[in-house]
Amino acid sequence: MSVVTGVLLHATGASFAALCYTPQKKVVQWSWQTYWLAQALVCWLLLPILVAFLTIPHLTEVLHEAPASAMWKSFGLGIAYGVGGTAFGLAIRYVGYSLTYAISIGISCVLGTLLPPFVRGELGTVLSAHGAGWIIIGMCLGVVGIALCGVAGRFKELDLAQEAAADTTFSLSKGLPLCLLAGVLSALYGFSLDQGQPIADVAAKYGAGDFQGNVIYLFSNTGAFLTTLVYCLYLHQKQRTFGEYTRVPATGSALTFNYALSILTGLLWYSQFFFYGLGHVRMGNYKFTSWAVHMIMLVLFSNIAGLLMKEWAAARGKTIGALAGALAVLVVAVLALTYGNYIAS
Repeated sequence: MSVVTGVLLHATGASFAALCYTPQKKVVQWSWQTYWLAQALVCWLLLPILVAFLTIPHLTEVLHEAPASAMWKSFGLGIAYGVGGTAFGLAIRYVGYSLTYAISIGISCVLGTLLPPFVRGELGTVLSAHGAGWIIIGMCLGVVGIALCGVAGRFKELDLAQEAAADTTFSLSKGLPLCLLAGVLSALYGFSLDQGQPIADVAAKYGAGDFQGNVIYLFSNTGAFLTTLVYCLYLHQKQRTFGEYTRVPATGSALTFNYALSILTGLLWYSQFFFYGLGHVRMGNYKFTSWAVHMIMLVLFSNIAGLLMKEWAAARGKTIGALAGALAVLVVAVLALTYGNYIAS
């Protein structure tokens, strides 16, 4: 049951991830950089520090004993991820919620899963072990399902061609490169967590137990915050938007509302990896598949969220049928990965 529990915890995290950027649609009279930096402050700086302090016993001793090389690797890869996270947020503006998730997460799913065992020289051994066949099937089905979500998204784009043309922010030429960049660099976040595992091992020795992964976020997330801070400050300087943090042209309540949405976004984003860490320690011999399980379910839940948010309301029956087929493939992919992990453990 450990693997099943792990998958359910990953599902919980993925559901938070699927919803974490929906508050962005309700922000009032804030530029993108104001909202993005406000939510990044919560999920990439404040919460990692607070949660590590609350869940890691003897945190000072853990950080003193943990290898510095692991800290720097996790931090450096987090910096790269910060660029990807920023590209992801910009891509949503240009191509929408569903297409951004399908393209970016599809790339991240493959690279983020296979990169850690490949770098360690263990990929061949891992993929030839007991239960690996189901892991390969699950990975392949996941990629196919994510690609089919992209196809369904393309159908939706064609269905809504007139609406998209009227939307001055919609731009496939701008959004697609951002999606590709976000996918590649987002995969490095999974690699950042893998490279930070020696820190978590020390935390486990001091009694952190299932919460051991929370100490890694001190480095991976702060790296992401650094690049986000630099870019947002650049945009503030360029567009003269620093004043938005203290005033909104409409009403005073709108400013409070914007901060509440930013905090909610940060909580949702951080919650995905809080539960990711809890699920990861339960995945048995194939822990590296945690990233694939998380990403596949993220796409699954994000498209369900898109349906609930009526992003597909004006789409034709053919388009909805394509999406339904894609979601069914994703469900089977998760089941195959779960079964492969179950056999291996």
